[in-house]
Amino acid sequence: MILTVTLNVAVDKAYVIEGPLQAGEVMRVKTCSNTAGGKGLNVSKVIGLCGEEVLATGFTGGFNGAYVEKLLTEKGIPNEFVHVKGETRSCINILDGDGKSTEFLEPGAPVTAEEEAAFLRKFETLLPKCSVVTMSGSAPKGLPADIYGKLIAMGKKAGVKMILDTSGQYLIEGVKAKPFLIKPNHDEIAQLLGRPAETMEEMLESAKELHRSGIPYVVISLGADGAAVVCGEGVYTARPPKIQAVNTVGCGDSMVGAMAAALERGYGVEEMLRYAVAVSSANAMNLETGYFRQEDMEENLKQVIVEKIG
Repeated sequence: MILTVTLNVAVDKAYVIEGPLQAGEVMRVKTCSNTAGGKGLNVSKVIGLCGEEVLATGFTGGFNGAYVEKLLTEKGIPNEFVHVKGETRSCINILDGDGKSTEFLEPGAPVTAEEEAAFLRKFETLLPKCSVVTMSGSAPKGLPADIYGKLIAMGKKAGVKMILDTSGQYLIEGVKAKPFLIKPNHDEIAQLLGRPAETMEEMLESAKELHRSGIPYVVISLGADGAAVVCGEGVYTARPPKIQAVNTVGCGDSMVGAMAAALERGYGVEEMLRYAVAVSSANAMNLETGYFRQEDMEENLKQVIVEKIG
């Protein structure tokens, strides 16, 4: 089973408007949709679509928290959350007529020390049930910067593969615990090592350094250009086919979900990378985040180009 951790759960609202977004104006929403959000829950939904057993955990609270749990249950995604006093946040993604995406992300209600302790106890009880854990996104106020490091240490002790996909100080502190796999983009990998990582050569050199430090798989997210991975087997790149993108929000989460599913199945690095890029690009072909059509993924899978370059 794959366990997904979402510390900063949200109700994700997608608004589609006609024409460009204009500040200071009344904007009429053409269509809207609500989904269970937070990066880790996008991962959960993708793992379910990949056909693997998944369990979602994290913090939920208030009316929005109950709504998130209801939405997940309707999607057939089992969940065991720690309930907090604060209200689960809402996040808004505005998709305008020019094809641009503008996101408004609430910070999330603070978590108390007692609620953090309750979650750590819950996490410890869930670890024996899984072989892979994904940890995604930001954390609400009240949690320490090394919260992911704590979870990684617990998971490694239990013999579980730990995947970390976060940013900022949470990424810096989490990497110190040496997770099994990380998925930084060029900005995040530059932040980790304190030097520029704009070119492919710079990104790969930084990824190699992180791999040598004790992280088995360093996956670099390249957006529309796919992904690269540095691991014990070498250096690989994967380029997706050309697609008609509808909504690119959640593509990184889809990649994480697909990689978790691939690890659960025992895929080799080339097969894992090909599958992850196919799923990620299929996610971009739909309005809903954390969703893909099987036929899109299967067609993309045929066209993803994987190369070993080192």
